[in-house]
Amino acid sequence: MPLTKEEVRAKLTEMGIKFEVMEHGPVYTIDEMKQIEGMKIEDVCKNLFLRDDRGKRHFLVVLDEAKNADLKAIRAQIGSSRLSFASEDRLMEHLGLTKGAVTPLGVLNDCAAGVEVLMDEDLRGRPRLGVHPCDNTETLWISAADIEKIIKSRGNSLKFIRI
Repeated sequence: MPLTKEEVRAKLTEMGIKFEVMEHGPVYTIDEMKQIEGMKIEDVCKNLFLRDDRGKRHFLVVLDEAKNADLKAIRAQIGSSRLSFASEDRLMEHLGLTKGAVTPLGVLNDCAAGVEVLMDEDLRGRPRLGVHPCDNTETLWISAADIEKIIKSRGNSLKFIRI
């Protein structure tokens, strides 16, 4: 069973991860997040769940909200076959997430640690990033270093790439 936002927050607290919580209505896109009063959109991460053309490898791409992902350029950096967006069924199967709630914290639901996380190198070292707690009705503000720590603690592969 996927973790609830309360369980995610409890897990982060247990790991000694500091975070701030911002509650809001359900959001499914960056454009919707821009409409939330008080949202510091420049600190929000955009997250894409991809698969290779055989469906054997799955990738979570975490990038700056203002950037667009060039799938061919990403593919070249990671040595993968053609990339495409994975289905909502695969998103639920591998990360326990639904559309609109995609987040690097989804690795907390990835018991097999099979999803490869690809993070925009421009996010590295940022003191504050906005990510969902596996639910699109909250945004947690966490440092990039702590997000990296969470991913590595779960055993998922993490690679910083140029986007």
